[in-house]
Amino acid sequence: MASLMPTFLSRFFRPFTTTTKMGLGPAEGGASNIPDTAQKCTVAAGCFWGVEHLFRKNFGERGLYDARVGYIGGDVNNPGYRAVCTGRTGHAEALQMTFDPAVISYTTLLEFFYKMHDPTTKNRQGADTGTQYRSAVFYHSPEQERAAREVTAKAQEQWWTGGKISTEILEAGQWWDAETYHQLYLHKNPGGYECPAHYVRKFPPLS
Repeated sequence: MASLMPTFLSRFFRPFTTTTKMGLGPAEGGASNIPDTAQKCTVAAGCFWGVEHLFRKNFGERGLYDARVGYIGGDVNNPGYRAVCTGRTGHAEALQMTFDPAVISYTTLLEFFYKMHDPTTKNRQGADTGTQYRSAVFYHSPEQERAAREVTAKAQEQWWTGGKISTEILEAGQWWDAETYHQLYLHKNPGGYECPAHYVRKFPPLS
């Protein structure tokens, strides 16, 4: 049956199953032995399956301790995927990374963020529409806020000249991990849905 339906529709049929237990890399349930010097980077760029997949693929061996998909920016405690998909909880599907700033910089992660999705389509990535698919950066410190605003301004001026960047830049609030079966989804389900807007653009370096 799945082979007969459009790929993007499979997203609405598979996510509610809980039969697949997913590993989370360094340890089941999250990374362990992360040093105190580690920092967090939290972004939203549409369907979190593809966002996690691209960041892990590009940074998994160079400075990324852990990456978790989940929900942020809403008004409901402990939201579930079904509720977030309605768009009524206010949450965004998001990725929260823990990284080594001595190996990879926060700015580099943000620049990659602006390469791997389309920040000019407000509340939409590809066929996925709704506030839960909005583009956003959730900063964890004043230094991260400054970096986010600087990178966003440069990305607008140098990369996304054909449209206005709609990315929200907000202080990180309460984070909720998504259900276990969403973690490492495309690693465990390589034929699973991946938003067509999620690919790395060949932009020149920002100046």
